[in-house]
Amino acid sequence: MCKYTQKNNQIGQGMTEYIVIVAMIAIAAIAVYQFFGQTVRSQTAGIAQELSGKSAGTAISDSQASADNAQTEGTTKKGLNAYQNDNSR
Repeated sequence: MCKYTQKNNQIGQGMTEYIVIVAMIAIAAIAVYQFFGQTVRSQTAGIAQELSGKSAGTAISDSQASADNAQTEGTTKKGLNAYQNDNSR
């Protein structure tokens, strides 16, 4: 009886580790999409316009501006030392 219980606990532990890894990958994917999502959407819009025979100059400019914003956000140092809490009342 004891061996059976121990085996079930190990299976549950493996499943829990798998769920934690999947959650970490999902959080990383959300962060990447937050930084580069607008750039990808603008590039896709430009491709669609070029395929339809229209000029994609505006979409390309939007994509470049989004990429510049993502680079600025990516190189900005952020930490808890700049955290300000507005609970002074």
